[in-house]
Parts: sequence; C-alpha cells; structure tokens
Amino acid sequence: MAPARVLDRDRAALVVVDVQEAFRPAVLDFDSVAAGVATLVRAARILGLPVVATEQYPKGLGATVPEVAEHLNGLEPIAKVSFSAAAADGFDLGGRDQALVCGIESHVCVSQTAHELLDRGLEVHVARDAVTSRTEANRELGLHKMEGSGAVVTSVETALFELLGAAGTDEFKQVQGLIK
Repeated sequence: MAPARVLDRDRAALVVVDVQEAFRPAVLDFDSVAAGVATLVRAARILGLPVVATEQYPKGLGATVPEVAEHLNGLEPIAKVSFSAAAADGFDLGGRDQALVCGIESHVCVSQTAHELLDRGLEVHVARDAVTSRTEANRELGLHKMEGSGAVVTSVETALFELLGAAGTDEFKQVQGLIK
C-alpha cells in the first residue's frame, strides 16, 4: 500500500514504544522525546485514537516514564521481550490501518515495529521528534531504514494537524494548546 502521506483520525492508532526509565540517561534528547510522546498521547485521547503502549522487559528496564504514563489514563503498557511491539502478545490496533509510531530506540524496537506493521500492509508514520536512540547515527539510521521501506517520516506537530484536518473545533483548540 502506498502511503497516503496524511494521517486520518478515523484510520490511525498511536503506537508508543518503550519510553522507559532505563533509557533516560542513555539516549539522546530524552526529555524532549518524552515530551513529544506525551503530547501525542494526550492528543490521541482528545481525538479518540486507539493507543497501544509497550515496555521492553520492564523488570530490567523499568516502567514507562511518569511524564508519559500519566496520560495513558490507566492503559497498561504491554510487556514484551520481542523487539517489535507488533509481535507482542496483546498488540492490537483495533482494526486501524494507519499507525503513528513513536518511542525508543529508533534503530531497534521502533524500526522493527514499523517494519512489521509495513509487512502487515499498514501505513506507518514515524514522528521524527518523538523517537531517539543512544547515538545520532543510530537514530538517523533507524529513520532512514523505515523511510526507505515505505514509512512516512513526520513530526509531532505535523501529525497532529493532519489528524485534526481543520481548525475551528473544540478539539482543535485543545490540541493547539498542547503544542504552544
């Protein structure tokens, strides 16, 4: 399926991959990425998008960081040991055929998740400013591989305005407030 290049709120789900405590000191721009992920989660709630969150081996890497977890509204992240979130037991996008993917690490779990979703025929969008890795080279490698395989590289703000589609609604005002 060729990417439509625009996210549609009736087709999209948000996939949050492994934004966990152990990565805080280890990856680039952690605070900025976690803030971007939290913004996506908050907006997904406003717009009624399904959200799936995962944690890679939480016993060893810790839980989802509080600044993201507080916006999951009780949604329990799926514990996994597979690198691809899509391979985890319980992973379900509720019939959606677009996935907006964010999280850690760009070249490992985010990339393998995106590739598996692409292999399943889904349209995948990856928020560049809401993914990271331990090195800039690995972050860019992951983004390059995903884009080369058919994923659309986007940003938090671009994705949110695509999902909104138009101004002048209460949802627009709420989401706009998240990115100011």
